[in-house]
Amino acid sequence: MQALLCREYGPIERLRVEEVPSPRPGPNEVVVEVRASSLNFPDALLVQGLYQVKPPLPFSPGMELAGIVKEVGAGVRGIEAGDRVIASPGRGGFAQECLVAADRVMPLPAGMDFETGSAFVLTYCTSLHALKDCGHLQPGETLVVLGAAGGVGTSAIEVGKAMGAKVIAAASSEEKLALCKKLGADDTIDYEKADLRQRILDLTSGKGADVVYDPVGGAQTEAALRATAWRGRLLVIGFASGVIPQLKLNLALLKERSLVGVYWGDWTQHDPQGQRRNIEQLAAWFAEGRIKPVVSERLSLAEAPAAMMRMLQRKVMGKVVVLPAAT
Repeated sequence: MQALLCREYGPIERLRVEEVPSPRPGPNEVVVEVRASSLNFPDALLVQGLYQVKPPLPFSPGMELAGIVKEVGAGVRGIEAGDRVIASPGRGGFAQECLVAADRVMPLPAGMDFETGSAFVLTYCTSLHALKDCGHLQPGETLVVLGAAGGVGTSAIEVGKAMGAKVIAAASSEEKLALCKKLGADDTIDYEKADLRQRILDLTSGKGADVVYDPVGGAQTEAALRATAWRGRLLVIGFASGVIPQLKLNLALLKERSLVGVYWGDWTQHDPQGQRRNIEQLAAWFAEGRIKPVVSERLSLAEAPAAMMRMLQRKVMGKVVVLPAAT
């Protein structure tokens, strides 16, 4: 089979498509024939050795996928060869076949195609966990989404609306904000042109945001925190800007604000039942037409490294899907 391989941590340009042996499942593992796998920001960090987890070399990136179960290992229950599934293996999805722990495999929701399924788990689960379990977002509250046109940002808009919030989408261009409006954002802010803090206050009649969803970091984090309301919550999702902000803690003391870290992948191990509940909720919203991943590009394995570079440059909107069978 073919796989996009990282043989050494470093420049993304060194990734190559190679012919490798098909994986075989061990106990409590399954092999999935990958029909689609989506690109996420951590993939680009992983291959550079900049992520909090460093897998042994060589490996294939690709944290989430959709496909058909090819083979199951000993001890696997409830999964059979031929099942249509979605999975979050953590790595290995940018290949024609992927070895996945059985507890990280779920049925492909009814009515969902493989491309949509491959872009569903990581971003939407992160957003629902962030907004519900970490941020305790309530109907009628105001949610500000930074980096709102990216993969997690677009999912946060839809999840926030499904939870009954007023959503303000903040992004860096009119093109990106137009996408956010299509997804249901009530208001938008171009933070390349406007003062983010002042615009949030203006759009909330001076009250400020109840919850800020921040996958970007950098200079906008402090501006957004300063524009949160009494007992507002700033959710730390990631640092797509490449800059981890250094915040003054007196900003948290004032107005009893909270800074809440969100690490969905680790949380699933601590609360697997909570993860199952969230997946069920997301599948129901999908069936109702309230959420659906925005797939902006469909690429081959060989084209994935260039897409990673564009993602680091924040030139990607929505989700990029990799089709391992494409040439």
